[in-house]
Amino acid sequence: MNIAVANGDGIGPEIMEAVLKIFNANKTPLEYTVVEMGKWVFDKGFSNGMTPEAKQTIEKLGILFKGPMETPKGKGVKSVNVTARKTWNTYANKRVFQTLHGVDTVFSKAGIPIDVTIVRENIEDTYGGIEHMLTHDVALSRRFITRPGSLQVIKYAFEMATKKKARRITCGHKANIMKITDGLFLECFYEVAKDYPHLKADDVIVDDLCMKLVTRPDTFDVVVLTNLQGDIVSDLCAGLVGGLGFAPSANIGDHICIFEAVHGTAPDIAGKNIANPTALLLSGIAMLRHLGLMQNAAEIENALLYTLEQGIHTGDFGDKSNPSLNTTQFADAIISNFGKQPKLNAKEVIPNMPVTPTSFRLEKNPMLVSKEMEEEHIAGVDLFIESDEQPEVIAKKCQRHAGVKFNLINVSNRGTQVWPTGSVFTNLVNQYNVRFESIDGSPLNQQDIIGLYASLSGNFKICSLELLNMFGEKKAYSLAQGQ
Repeated sequence: MNIAVANGDGIGPEIMEAVLKIFNANKTPLEYTVVEMGKWVFDKGFSNGMTPEAKQTIEKLGILFKGPMETPKGKGVKSVNVTARKTWNTYANKRVFQTLHGVDTVFSKAGIPIDVTIVRENIEDTYGGIEHMLTHDVALSRRFITRPGSLQVIKYAFEMATKKKARRITCGHKANIMKITDGLFLECFYEVAKDYPHLKADDVIVDDLCMKLVTRPDTFDVVVLTNLQGDIVSDLCAGLVGGLGFAPSANIGDHICIFEAVHGTAPDIAGKNIANPTALLLSGIAMLRHLGLMQNAAEIENALLYTLEQGIHTGDFGDKSNPSLNTTQFADAIISNFGKQPKLNAKEVIPNMPVTPTSFRLEKNPMLVSKEMEEEHIAGVDLFIESDEQPEVIAKKCQRHAGVKFNLINVSNRGTQVWPTGSVFTNLVNQYNVRFESIDGSPLNQQDIIGLYASLSGNFKICSLELLNMFGEKKAYSLAQGQ
C-alpha cells in the first residue's frame, strides 16, 4: 500500500526518519511517496504550502503521514496544516490521551489512569478564518457552525466510541452563551445520540469541562467539541499525559485522512538528532490501525510501551539520573524490543485485516444540505454601522429611514443594548448594530432590505448586515444583551 509522506520542517525530517525506520524494521507493508509541503515550499513561492504535484499525489493515494510544519509569520499566508485539513474535508480531529508508564505526570504519580479521546470538529468555526476590520477599532470574525458539518463529526465520534467500547460520550460546548451556534452543535449531538442508546450521552459547558478534566480526568471517556474549544481542550489534555510530545493526532475524512504530529517544529534543536519521535510514532500507529495493519500496530505499540516502562527516554522527559538517548538510539531501542510485552496496557496482537486501497474519483464537489423542516421567512435585518455618536442621536436618524415597512427595535454596541434602554456606564466603540423588524410581523423580501440599506447609507457607513430569519415561529437570531 502506497501512502504520501511529508517530512515537515525543523525536527520533522529526523523524527520521520526514525518512525519509518521502526515501521520498516517491523516489515510494515507500506510504500512511501515523499511529497513537498511546508515552510520551505512557501519560500519557493507556493502560497498554500504545497506543490501541485503534492496535492495531486495525496488526492490519489488518500493517506498523508506528515511531520510538524511551520507557517511563515507576517506574510499573509494561511497555515498549511489548516489548508490541508480543510481542502480535503478531514472533518474529525481525533486525539487520544493515555497514561504512558515511564512518562511521569501528577496523575501517574497519584495512580489516576487517563484514557480520554478528544474528537474536535476540524474545518468550521475558527478554521473558517473569515475576518474583517469593520472600522479602524472593530474587528469581526465570522464563526460558522453548520448542521451537516456538525452531524459529520458527531456521527464519527459516536461510531468511534462504539468501536472503542466507551462507557460515556460527552459534548463540550458554550451553548449557554452562544445559543445559536453552539446551540446547533448541541442539538445535533442529542439528535445523533438517539441512534446510540447503549452509550451514556451527556454535555458539559466547556469551562466546567476544563476544570473537571484537570481534577478528575479519569471520569471522561470520549469528548466531542467544536473547533476552537476542541483545539484548547485537546492541548489541555496533552498536558495531563506529559505534553504534546506524547499526543498523536488523526484527521479523518471520507476520502482522505491525515496523520500527524501536532507539536511544533522546534527549530532550536533541528538537525541535532535529539528530538522525541513518540508523538509522530503514536500518530503512525493510529494510521496503521486505520489501514487495517492491526498486527504491525500492536507489535510496534507494545515495543514502545515496553521501552518507556524500562525508563528509556529522550532528553525532554524521564528520569534525569538515567542518560537520555538521541532520536536514532531511541528508535533502535524500540526496534530491539519487538516481541516484548509491557506490564501495563499491552495491546492484543491480531492479524492484519485484508485491505484493498480505494481510489476515490470525484467529478464535482459534494454538497451537504439537510432537509428544511419549517417554512423560512425574513423578519427584519441587523445593520452594522460606523459612528461615534451617542445612541439617542443614532436612533433618531435611523427612525427617519424606517419607512412604512420597518420598526427600529433596538440599538446595541458590542452586543449590549444601548437604546431604547441602556446605561450611561456602558462603554461604546465606533460600531453599532441597529435592528429593524417588520412593522406588522409580515414577511419581508430582500428588495425591502436593499431599500432600507440604500436609504440608511445616506447617513452612515454600513459595515455589514445580517438578515433576521424566522424558521416557522422560531427566531433564528440572538437578542442583544439587555434586550
